[in-house]
Amino acid sequence: MSTTTDTRPTGGPAPGGEQPRDERLLRTSPLRKPLSRPELGSVVGALAVLIFFAVAADGFLRPSSIGTVLYASSTIGIMAVPVALLMIGGEFDLSAGVMVTSSALISSMFSYQMTANIWVGAGVSLLATLAVGAFNGFMLTRTKLPSFIVTLGTFLMLTGMNLGFTKLIDGTVSTKSIGDMEGFPSAHAVFASTLTLGGVDIKVTVLWWLGLVALASWVLLRTRVGNWIFAVGGNEDAARAVGVPVAKTKIGLYMGVAFGAWVSGQHLLFSFDTVQSGEGVGNELIYIIAAVIGGCLITGGYGSAIGSAVGALLFGMTSKGIVFAEWNPDWFKFFLGAMLLLATLLNTWVRKRAEATK
Repeated sequence: MSTTTDTRPTGGPAPGGEQPRDERLLRTSPLRKPLSRPELGSVVGALAVLIFFAVAADGFLRPSSIGTVLYASSTIGIMAVPVALLMIGGEFDLSAGVMVTSSALISSMFSYQMTANIWVGAGVSLLATLAVGAFNGFMLTRTKLPSFIVTLGTFLMLTGMNLGFTKLIDGTVSTKSIGDMEGFPSAHAVFASTLTLGGVDIKVTVLWWLGLVALASWVLLRTRVGNWIFAVGGNEDAARAVGVPVAKTKIGLYMGVAFGAWVSGQHLLFSFDTVQSGEGVGNELIYIIAAVIGGCLITGGYGSAIGSAVGALLFGMTSKGIVFAEWNPDWFKFFLGAMLLLATLLNTWVRKRAEATK
């Protein structure tokens, strides 16, 4: 039996005279890369809102106003970043808002009741908050229940515990003042201080926010974990088939949300030194909205950390721009809903254009 070897050089003419195409030599549109960025739509929207309020609101671009806008954006952005990563991984967390309050309550009540250094309470709060995040991820991966059900249950439990334990321990719906306790000045400097840069008062939360954006972007774009996040969000079964640790990835993402909640909770506590147990309800939707405006898909597998930051900035500009323009703030939710719809439509159009330019 003889064996015939095809000696045609690679890239030679195919049968019938048809020349095969080398994908490395194919031309791609110069618009393909920028149009494929998830945050493109939110950047366009943010520029439009910036120009609009710069014209409509006197003093919107003053240094004091810029500091106010950045602060409002950072308080949302700190949570929007890990929420965006979780959404890229195909899940979301309805307990994120009240988890912020829970972390603040634990820090305050533990320090006060134990007469311990504030940093001890903050450490206990970090462990407890991470445990809540791990619980969400564990329940999701073991029970196979939708994240809506799992985190809604956690949301309700935390809401009840926040109120119940605060009234049981402190006798009221708010915690005791801890402003004169040991460690408070240093904790305030880390989580709630103000810096002056170029005449603009910058809250330290802005630095936390930018740091989290940089870290999350590096994880998504430069590490194996980032590949895992996109894989489990795009197709969980396919990711599992090629060896991606789906359960560990999702648990880690929920713990990332918990870490963001801890940072936000400590800022809440050390800004005012007391915490109201009913705070945080409804904020989880704002975090999700910021991530969606920034280009994340509810279905998972698409989005960026930078997009979530732009979404939070858009939220901050709109909320404060309405005030600077002296409009009725009752209309804020209307504008927020309109931004969500417009951003989603624009992101869909951008993705279709990106596919068309391939």
